[in-house]
Amino acid sequence: MRDRSGFGWLELIVGILLLALGVLVFAVPDIILTGMVYAFGAAAIVMGTADILLFIRVERYTGFGPILSLVTGIVSVLSGVSLLIYPRLGATLLTLLFPVWFIAHCISRLMQLHHIRLVAGEGMYVFTLVVNIVGMVLGFLMLFSPLFTLSAIRCFAGCYLLLLGIDSLLVAFSRVGMRR
Repeated sequence: MRDRSGFGWLELIVGILLLALGVLVFAVPDIILTGMVYAFGAAAIVMGTADILLFIRVERYTGFGPILSLVTGIVSVLSGVSLLIYPRLGATLLTLLFPVWFIAHCISRLMQLHHIRLVAGEGMYVFTLVVNIVGMVLGFLMLFSPLFTLSAIRCFAGCYLLLLGIDSLLVAFSRVGMRR
């Protein structure tokens, strides 16, 4: 194995954006749903792109990549683009797309756990595992109860985006975020 030769800049940027978005969700409680649609569309594109780039990076070094990261990355990017193109329809569909995005991103992160444990250690492994299990539970809860989603989306979104931001920052500063 080679020594560390870089820093996890992409994860750092994603983490900062997710933290900012999470704070914005709490700081501006009267934010209109259309604004949330644009913000979450942009976040889905950024996170999906990060998943696709992870697939490419891992595939380059190992000869194969976590195909689920590629698939969930593509789903995230397509969901984000559709939210930006059709914000009114997106506001209506947010009750379905938002939980699907939560679930897709959590599955992608859970598929990367083995790599995280090997490179970043047990602490990062446990944190990532817990955050993404919580995200899966919230995603399925929102998916099966759209009225609940509409009433609690700001709280769920803000908390989970903050957790995702912290997770991304930890990955950026750990050896997982480093180039090899």
